[in-house]
Amino acid sequence: MPQLTESAESLGQDPGRKLRLLSFNIQAGTSTARYHHYVTHSWRQVLPHAKRVENLDAIAELATPYDMVALQEVDSGSLRSGFINQSRYLANHSGMPFWCHQSNRKVGTVAYAGNGFLSRFEPDAVEEHRLPGIIPGRGTLLVRFGSGFDGLDVAIVHLALGKRARAQQLKFLARELDSSRHLVVLGDFNTQVDTPHVLELREALALQAPTVGLATYPSWQPQRAIDHILVSETLKVGKAEVIDVAFSDHCPVALEIELPPDVHLKEATRPVISVESGGTL
Repeated sequence: MPQLTESAESLGQDPGRKLRLLSFNIQAGTSTARYHHYVTHSWRQVLPHAKRVENLDAIAELATPYDMVALQEVDSGSLRSGFINQSRYLANHSGMPFWCHQSNRKVGTVAYAGNGFLSRFEPDAVEEHRLPGIIPGRGTLLVRFGSGFDGLDVAIVHLALGKRARAQQLKFLARELDSSRHLVVLGDFNTQVDTPHVLELREALALQAPTVGLATYPSWQPQRAIDHILVSETLKVGKAEVIDVAFSDHCPVALEIELPPDVHLKEATRPVISVESGGTL
């Protein structure tokens, strides 16, 4: 387990001013240490196993110091996860008072993958959007804090492997996301942020890319920078880093940001709540 720095709250700062963000493709809680494990350990993608719960506990410990956590390839309760909603499990075990989940790709009762979000702050609305593509099963989970120009939008994405479908999805995001609000886009882009279509998204929404060049895949020998956190140019960025852990086939990426004085977040005090696919808060 890597050594983690103190949270903004523990440093005596306003937790609504400075935020620690984490984005992690958790591969439904399955660790992968070599390319051949995709074949030899493929049964782990359809059947429950004890190591998955151990990984989830480790991921929950990793997530604990952060203020907002974006999850990709998180199972919402199928056979392979032991019918555990992994977003809820991680929220409970990391002490996050708010969680929500977007279920995107269902393979019978065997696997049910999607995006998840954990937060110490209570949003005003949660939306889910289906991303275009020939093969269905990709989506964006949009979590909205506040209203008007002073609000903050957090979008969790998991883009397609194919270049053509990914280009369609990036164009869709450029149209659907609101450039008039402070914006954070986190997730598995399956491409670098300096490719033409991502550059078009960044230009359309005035997004900076503080995680550019940080390799996250594969976790056992990171060579490709495909997991990112993009933020509005109106937000001040701090330390960006990749966390070297082997709980998935991806490494998580983390970023510190500072919010402008006009952005106000409400600390979540209610019990853990869920917003499933298709719902709004």
